Amino acid sequence: MQVTSSPVAAHTVTTALERAARALCYVHGVHPNERMGSNPSWMHYLPEAQAVLEAVRDPSTKMSVAGNHELNLRCGRQIDEQDVETTWRAMIDAALAER
Repeated sequence: MQVTSSPVAAHTVTTALERAARALCYVHGVHPNERMGSNPSWMHYLPEAQAVLEAVRDPSTKMSVAGNHELNLRCGRQIDEQDVETTWRAMIDAALAER
């Protein structure tokens, strides 16, 4: 599923967690800026967004192979698949820390 045409992608957002929370709002038919108490609704979806990122922290075999293939093409040299997985985890960890 590609989300480049979603309102979330068009909105300038600072973190991956916020983009994920906003996307979850749309999935549930809620406008992300609609107020829920004192906060916009997207903030109520942060725990779910965090859970999703934590769930994909470990790349699947297909993800590792695809990342390895792409980096090998771009770098013009062989990249170790373990390095690809370590990089992916570091990126997810950084996204989780962006609160």
